[in-house]
Amino acid sequence: MTVRVIKNEAQYEAACQRIYEMINASQDPILPDSGEADEMELLSILVEKYEKEHFPIEPPEPIEAIKFRMEQMNLKQKDIAPLFGGKTRISEVLSNKRPLSMKMIVLLNRYLGIPLESLVTGNKSVKLKPEERKVVLSVTSISDYVKSTQGKDPDDKTDFLFSIERKNSYFKKRKTSRN
Repeated sequence: MTVRVIKNEAQYEAACQRIYEMINASQDPILPDSGEADEMELLSILVEKYEKEHFPIEPPEPIEAIKFRMEQMNLKQKDIAPLFGGKTRISEVLSNKRPLSMKMIVLLNRYLGIPLESLVTGNKSVKLKPEERKVVLSVTSISDYVKSTQGKDPDDKTDFLFSIERKNSYFKKRKTSRN
């Protein structure tokens, strides 16, 4: 099979089918540094790239991430109340009556391993007021940054997914242009 960039659903399906066939073709493992291993690795990279572009997974809402982790670890509210500052506070946070504080976010990440991205960027309720947004985006460097890293309105979370690579690329370009 000739390996090419995946540009549509049919090519994506064909690449997935080829990977499946290679995995299940024989009882013998695919040897590293073989042609089959290289083909499988290339196809896997291309499939992953296509999936990231066409099937992005947004971080969950912070409260949902906390509840999910509690369920995974078989925790009750009382077990993690100290991370929130007490039983009353955890109840308020989990019922969306109180926002997460920076301290809570850090402690949830540190002690429960909840990704910071889920606790911070997943919060779709955090938005600038239109007049504040206009002021912030009137600054050229901020506007350029938002366009280069996010590609969309940061307050429109429907298709929004942070990209570390794009952010790093932006900062490298800025650093290079200053030198």
